Amino acid sequence: MEIHRLVFSPIEVNTYVLADKTGECTIIDCGCYNEAEFGRLVKLLESKNLKPVLLLNTHCHLDHIFGNRMMLEKYGLRTYSHALEEDNRKESPEHAAMFGLKMADSPEPESFIEHGQIVGFGSVKLLALLVPGHTAGSIAFYSEADGCVFTGDALFAGSVGRSDLPGGDHQTLLNSIRTNLLTLPPATIVYPGHGPETTIEREKRSNPYLL
Repeated sequence: MEIHRLVFSPIEVNTYVLADKTGECTIIDCGCYNEAEFGRLVKLLESKNLKPVLLLNTHCHLDHIFGNRMMLEKYGLRTYSHALEEDNRKESPEHAAMFGLKMADSPEPESFIEHGQIVGFGSVKLLALLVPGHTAGSIAFYSEADGCVFTGDALFAGSVGRSDLPGGDHQTLLNSIRTNLLTLPPATIVYPGHGPETTIEREKRSNPYLL
């Protein structure tokens, strides 16, 4: 699997493009804040001859869904997310205003994802892992074949997600990380929603929130 990372918006969210040899790809957390940023994403896709067939959200905080409407308008794709993220999706324009930002309503999802569900495109299969605590319906996407996991804002390099927003709970977050992420193979590469990549082994050994 080929993985591309683009950083978008004033909140600097990681948007991931996952592609395989078929030329199909999925977008995880399309954070393009405006048309110029979306143009960067489109340029990457076109330069690699990639066809987006799947749009996923680890959760529906505003910075992770800024680009969902543009994905629908250009590629006809609606996102897949957890049902418990609907309040965040619907309230995202209000949340944006609190940051001094503007955004249109985010489109309704294509469908909802549950813990343990397999989603995929081309030859790639991703296992959905529920990791609540940052939000109630936060999901990580794990590729066993490629030894990597996309954790959204649950787990970062040397840190964990904030839990002081609606639907957040610090102890729930720590429990879900320990249960559904730290149990992955130690060499698993962690691709978080913000900041650099890390590994499960590194976080088990040195993350101050998890020691």
